[in-house]
Amino acid sequence: MTLLLTGYEPFGDHDENPSAVVARGLDGEEIAGHEITGHVLPVEFERTAGEMQTLVETHDPTAIAATGLAAGRAGISVERVGINVNDCGSTSDNADAEPRNERIRPDDRAGYFATLPVVSVVEELLENGIPARVSNTAGTHLCNNVLYSTRAYLESEKRDVPMGFVHLPCTPGMAAKQAREGDGTRGASVKPSLSLSMQTEAIRRTFEVTLAGE
Repeated sequence: MTLLLTGYEPFGDHDENPSAVVARGLDGEEIAGHEITGHVLPVEFERTAGEMQTLVETHDPTAIAATGLAAGRAGISVERVGINVNDCGSTSDNADAEPRNERIRPDDRAGYFATLPVVSVVEELLENGIPARVSNTAGTHLCNNVLYSTRAYLESEKRDVPMGFVHLPCTPGMAAKQAREGDGTRGASVKPSLSLSMQTEAIRRTFEVTLAGE
């Protein structure tokens, strides 16, 4: 039995992405008799949904947690809903695509809710000293894209698989690097951060809570 975990490659101004590190780090770990299969997805609007669907078809997972970086958020954000919008904002994808106000699936519904136990996961993280919150917006970039498109695919295939998205903050090293490159020595703000070990534990507990509810 498999648990599918995905992260994203670095993008934009970031030369690392903690979601990729967490996905690779947890790959092969077992939780309650289930083995985590970790994969890193491309930051490309034309490829991500298809690659995720292939992973689901290949591994037939018991649960799916997709993750990505939300630089600037202060803790773990467990997303409640994905919306039917692709809009890159100020950050093109890694293939230089810049969708603006486009539908992910033109003939599909406006949104899909995550089916991971969002509130229960956040409660578990907070009870164990991990800063976390329920988030009601995954944005309109590829983090939202993979949540919406994967939930839509699972619904269309009638696959009853818990699936959701977890946004991870910067690591302390990333925050320090950005401060060095900015004006941190002259009083500029520093991005909030969370240790990689705590981020990894958050994803581990996300799966534990999900399996406990199955």
